[in-house]
Amino acid sequence: MAAGSALPDADAPAVPRHVAVVMDGNGRWARQRYMPRFFGHKQGVDALVRAVNAFADRGVRYLTVFAFSSENWKRPTEEVSGLMSLVLVAVSKYLTKLAGDGVRIRIVGDRSAVSDKLRRAWEHAELLTQHNDRITLAVAFNYGGRWDVVQACRRALAEGVDPETVDEEWLSRHMALSFAPDPDLFIRTGGEMRMSNFLLWQAAYSELFFTECLWPDFGEVEIDAALTAFAQRDRRFGGIRPQPVVREDR
Repeated sequence: MAAGSALPDADAPAVPRHVAVVMDGNGRWARQRYMPRFFGHKQGVDALVRAVNAFADRGVRYLTVFAFSSENWKRPTEEVSGLMSLVLVAVSKYLTKLAGDGVRIRIVGDRSAVSDKLRRAWEHAELLTQHNDRITLAVAFNYGGRWDVVQACRRALAEGVDPETVDEEWLSRHMALSFAPDPDLFIRTGGEMRMSNFLLWQAAYSELFFTECLWPDFGEVEIDAALTAFAQRDRRFGGIRPQPVVREDR
């Protein structure tokens, strides 16, 4: 499937080309250990770095993770401030390693609400890794699926596009993940079974995989379980598989 196309290919590969992950459970992981929530988020960053390479080793070409939703601003100010600081520390700590591992970094979401310092760090990470092609890590930050649809529609209005020309393919080309194919596999850790306003447009045909594993504990065993489950799914995309003709003896 071409990047930004509205409809998936009928013949899907056994290994997903694009995996999306809601990284849930950092706070509970920390609470179980009588640690502050921030410690859980820090361990979550370490888990992400491990996961990127594990997915790449298994043939996944795009990994999109939900790092901070547009609704997360409702959390306590101290926690939000800590998360912003953690992102800066993570870029400083891991950027050289990820770049050396062949990871391309893309940031998706509304950047207008974050600090200039954080925006510059993101821009530096994207520029430094722009030619890497082992795997693309798309970090969704201050992102929401509904926001994504709205911003695409606003672009249509701003460009004066003829409404008759706006179709699914046009919208897909103007969504935040227009550079990537739609996710084949959508994973959520932490036991919750909802999408939480993540990639609502792009995940229309994604296979869903929910696990009780908290994100900081998400490793190669859980990744293999998710990929095995995906390989066993029958992806029909609204159609049906041809059925063998049964001939009756006469």
